[in-house]
Amino acid sequence: MNRITKPTKLLDNEGKLVEAGWATEMLYEYDRNQIKAGATRIKEWDYYLIYNQSFAVALTIDDNSYMGLVSASVIDFTKPIEKTVSPLFLLPMGGVNFPSTSRTGDVKYRNKRVNFEFINHDGKRKLRAEIKNFVDKKDFICEFELTQEPKESMVIATPFEKEKYFYLNQKIVGFRAKGFAQVGDDNINFDPQDTFAILDWGRGVWTYKNTWYWSSAAGEIDGNQFGFNLGYGFGDTSKATENMLFYNGIAHKLDKVTFEISKKGDDLDFMSEWKFTSSDGRFEATFTPIIDRHSFTSALVISSNQHQVFGRFNGIAILDDGTKIELKDFLGFAEKVDNKW
Repeated sequence: MNRITKPTKLLDNEGKLVEAGWATEMLYEYDRNQIKAGATRIKEWDYYLIYNQSFAVALTIDDNSYMGLVSASVIDFTKPIEKTVSPLFLLPMGGVNFPSTSRTGDVKYRNKRVNFEFINHDGKRKLRAEIKNFVDKKDFICEFELTQEPKESMVIATPFEKEKYFYLNQKIVGFRAKGFAQVGDDNINFDPQDTFAILDWGRGVWTYKNTWYWSSAAGEIDGNQFGFNLGYGFGDTSKATENMLFYNGIAHKLDKVTFEISKKGDDLDFMSEWKFTSSDGRFEATFTPIIDRHSFTSALVISSNQHQVFGRFNGIAILDDGTKIELKDFLGFAEKVDNKW
């Protein structure tokens, strides 16, 4: 593993990744204009998950160059049910104008049906999203304010096997969040006392076919803020993995973590128990699903098969100093995504 500890230019003059590695803050300097790979292979997104023990809202703005999307999910863990709507738009080709850094800057998209705004300045993030006819002719609207950004986060820059292809990613785990989500006349309020948020900030040039695994969670254990980020399938991770624990805002790096999904015959059974094991023995857990937010889209040669499963973790996590954290019904998610994009 290669830790980055000072500001580093992401790409050289030929558009190649200068140095693969991981960090606990955004130290890479990204500029879309420096990319030398095919313009339609560039992918940029901001994804936010806001949740408490009963409800979750997920919001995405995504520019895949040849197509883009905005997406909103509302999930009720108590029933459990979920609704996701993801309107597409064609050929943004960078026109969404994503910020080049996660530290500040706004991203917005609006058309006749949707209005999404992710505002980031003065140490606060304000999210607002509207979708007309979200479900049963009922409109969706939400507003959130994210504060208390953790001191440290997960950052990786990894290459793919194809030259000039790369992935720059930051996961910020454990904002406090307040706000509301409304579908028709049904309103859900989110209190910062028990509501946390996770940001997935992605920029890169991706190969056509990929499979990734990702899991994350944020909450409190014995009065201390705790969370984690786990995953693989994001290019060549020999110099950087995205496996980290977060304890009171400080990152604790893990080695490799493997997701084991149960099977029913030859098929994966996403709603049966999962197992998580780590090569260094510092994250060992079972995961009991509550709901599978499954979506499948296919258009000609493009497809995406996503299983984002929400559930509860039970097991142990060990910090850098050997402190053992016991996970007891700790709410989070784990996903497997197959893309041809």
